[in-house]
Amino acid sequence: MITKDIEIEELVRVYPFSVKYLMEHGIKCIACGEPIWGTLEEAAKEKGFGLDEIEVFVSEMNYIAQKSSPTAEDGQPRINPSKLQL
Repeated sequence: MITKDIEIEELVRVYPFSVKYLMEHGIKCIACGEPIWGTLEEAAKEKGFGLDEIEVFVSEMNYIAQKSSPTAEDGQPRINPSKLQL
């Protein structure tokens, strides 16, 4: 789960989509090909975002993460393994 206290390094490793999301909002999360140091909250505050805006980022990224999860809310796979060709 994404929180405002998540380290940027963990965020981009576990949730790769977050790089594009943060960049679209002007929040730097990668420098010279490596994640920046600090938390999501610190990076957002550096760009002038307040706590309310940071909570929106957290909520939206958790929503995206849930939608892109390989399992549905009931814990069942979103794909039908029997239809996979091996």
